[in-house]
Amino acid sequence: MNQTPFFPALRPLLAPMKSRVGATAHPLRRATLCQIEKVLAPALPTDLLGRPATGAHSRQRVFDLPRTFWCWIWQVFQGNTSCREVMRQLQVMLDLLGLAPVDEGTSAYCQSRAKLSASLLAGAFAASSQSAERQVPTGVLLKGRPIKVADGSSVRLEDTAANRKEYPSAANQFGRPSFPLLRVLVLFSLASGALLAQATGSLQVAEVRLLLQLADHFRPGDILIADRAYGQFILAHWLQGLGVDLLARLNTRSRRVDFRRAAKRLGPKDALFQWTRPLQPSKLLRPAQWAKVPEVLLVRILTLRITKPGFRTREICLVTTLLDPQQYPAQELFQAYFKRWRLEMCLDDLKTTLGMEMLHCKSPSLVRKELLIYLTAHNFLRWIMGQAAKTAGVDLERLSFKGTLDALRQWTAALAQVRGPGKASQHRRLWRSLLRTLAADLLPDRPGRQEPRAVKKRSKYPRLTKSRHAYVERWSRNKRRRISRARKQALLN
Repeated sequence: MNQTPFFPALRPLLAPMKSRVGATAHPLRRATLCQIEKVLAPALPTDLLGRPATGAHSRQRVFDLPRTFWCWIWQVFQGNTSCREVMRQLQVMLDLLGLAPVDEGTSAYCQSRAKLSASLLAGAFAASSQSAERQVPTGVLLKGRPIKVADGSSVRLEDTAANRKEYPSAANQFGRPSFPLLRVLVLFSLASGALLAQATGSLQVAEVRLLLQLADHFRPGDILIADRAYGQFILAHWLQGLGVDLLARLNTRSRRVDFRRAAKRLGPKDALFQWTRPLQPSKLLRPAQWAKVPEVLLVRILTLRITKPGFRTREICLVTTLLDPQQYPAQELFQAYFKRWRLEMCLDDLKTTLGMEMLHCKSPSLVRKELLIYLTAHNFLRWIMGQAAKTAGVDLERLSFKGTLDALRQWTAALAQVRGPGKASQHRRLWRSLLRTLAADLLPDRPGRQEPRAVKKRSKYPRLTKSRHAYVERWSRNKRRRISRARKQALLN
């Protein structure tokens, strides 16, 4: 304000306003929801959320780029709360700071969310996964090689024409009215539990095809662990071309295993087999790619028989391209595969704890942005859990995801109230207290715990099996009783 070369005549008027302008702008910058960026911003590059020189979010507004991003993250931490609650929180904070009120509607906030670029959100997602990975030490399983886990799920979307067109139903779905479904494939890190990459499509796109879109996220030396949908010839060959090894459950219905026909025995129920290329060309590959597929692929198949008192005896058959039994013992292979189930429960953390079971944006472009926000929020919590495990020297798998979310909500509310001198040291003390609390609240060690994919709670309302305009509301209990009594009386008369 002291330098006004283009308006020299206004300098005596503008210069005295410097202190008042700064006093007004500073609390406006601090008016963010619980100031969660104070604890989560170190997980992102410092220049990622900077104000751009031109385009969207380039002008000073209430919902600038950082505030819009962190308000959306705050929404996810509140269990996918409404945009109206974001506005009410901001209204309270602006009123508390003595600033001018904002419009009570949610239009400005929703428009600002829509202007967030997909590339920026993808960069925040990638940076959060890298930060979570840096908090965990190198694993000891399978010679310490990076282990990634692939798994897929589906998410309900708002029933709009744009979502139905982009994500049509599968051919085998029921004909009754339903919500559009988004198929999501994610790559987990076995060490940190962070989400590393994602690919989306409709239910008409298979999970394995979505995995082919994530080729850039694999590095030579990685190991991919997946379920029986991935234990196939084409995928093992494709991963070998990337320098990646496969460890997956074998679908014994499509590939019969007879250890008497093994190419080389490595141990009890552990042998090398020569897989022959399928007769029919794979739809996953183009004709030029199919022509380069070898006729024979050497794989290792091993079987484990699980016997528990009171439970049905089961056999788990794995297929892998890790052929050396000395470097990769069968016990370590099964141990690594069994850890996969805990990471599959991370999808339950996303859909149940964070509320990602249904995405509420009404257009496909915003749906993909909302998905990136959820995955980034998940990685933020994994980053905090990694810090707590690293500081206290405890097992990361014993930390509670839900407990971390609950504690973060309470501690950020306390951090937002810290004022006066010594504010930075007070923040550090509260942060250390949060990490100690998370490390002390360990989950019980429950090896072999059953996690059935079933729900106990049922809805008391019937399912909507017709369009809304054609659906006939069920009569109330009293009305049904009156009609029944009237019919009986009419029969008696």
